[in-house]
Amino acid sequence: MFELARATRAALLDHASEGAPEEVCGVLGGVVEEESIRATTHVPVENVARTPETRYELDPAAQLAAMERIEDEGRAVVGFYHSHPRGPTGPSATDAAQATWPGMRYVIVVPDESFVGCWLWDGEAFERET
Repeated sequence: MFELARATRAALLDHASEGAPEEVCGVLGGVVEEESIRATTHVPVENVARTPETRYELDPAAQLAAMERIEDEGRAVVGFYHSHPRGPTGPSATDAAQATWPGMRYVIVVPDESFVGCWLWDGEAFERET
């Protein structure tokens, strides 16, 4: 089961609102236990996509630095997030085509709807978790 800490959820919505109309993105850190994953922190990463209004691409060097920072703080990397400033609330076909981390959680934030949802990427498709 995946859980997003209340403060982290609020921070993701704030980040997405501030970044609109462009998509924002970043890395999620937290705690992995036997049957649950809890995201307790986030590290924003610059969106370097050519068309950030409709796509996201984490800056590779900044993504690595964010992941190292999370691990240096004693947390695990538990997923990634990005926003859909104008929706939809679920993963797009582009999101599926560009997903690269099987077994990782992908959180989508839609600020205008105060929506935050999580999907597990299995290498072929997304499965809704929250």
